Formats: sequence, C-alpha cells, structure tokens
Amino acid sequence: QVQLVESGGGLVQAGGSLRLSCAASGRTFSNYAMGWFRQAPGKEREFVAAIAWTGSSFYTDSVKGRFTISRDNAKNTVYLQMNSLKSEDTAVYYCAAAKTVQILTTRSGALYWGQGTQVTVSS
Repeated sequence: QVQLVESGGGLVQAGGSLRLSCAASGRTFSNYAMGWFRQAPGKEREFVAAIAWTGSSFYTDSVKGRFTISRDNAKNTVYLQMNSLKSEDTAVYYCAAAKTVQILTTRSGALYWGQGTQVTVSS
C-alpha cells in the first residue's frame, strides 16, 4: 500500500502560480512512477503529468510549457508547479502512484490515489 497526501491547493487569479505537493508513505517511493490528475465539475478525471523513477516527465498537451512535475525521493514527495494558470485549470487535483508511467497514463493497472486538493483559478 502507498498512502498519498496532497497539499498546496487554493484560490489564485488567472496568470498566477501555485505549487502542489504530494507526500507519500508506505512503500519505497523511488520505485514508483508518480503522477497528477485533475477532475473538473461534471467532467471525468484526466491525466495531467507524470514522472518516472528515472526523472523522465510527461504532460498532457494543455499544460505543456506551464506546468512542471518534479520529485524529491529523499523527501518522498512529488510536486506540481503550475504557472500561467487559466480558469480552465480549475479542478480537484489528485496525486497518484503506480509501478510504471504507462499504468498512470492509461490507468490500466493498480493505482494509488490521494484525497485530492482543490485548485480554483478566478478570471
């Protein structure tokens, strides 16, 4: 089992920045690919970004150039730096862990989820 706890959400104006954090516990953090998803009201949960244990990162097209995912294996923490925020980025953001990036991006296997943190971007 992997336990994930997100923090850092909040209300920000369009064009602003936020940094989300996700603290992991329970298993060897460095063995897992980590990712961020988001779910807006009335919409399905969608993939945002992922980072492999090697540090390779992947993003959905709508956030490329604005969001950066990173990880600190010594702190068992993954981050999502969000810049140039837009109103359409408003959603509950979820941290996730899986054995591979492919499992994260396709949700084709076992994933561990955090409880989510609300991000609201006002226009």
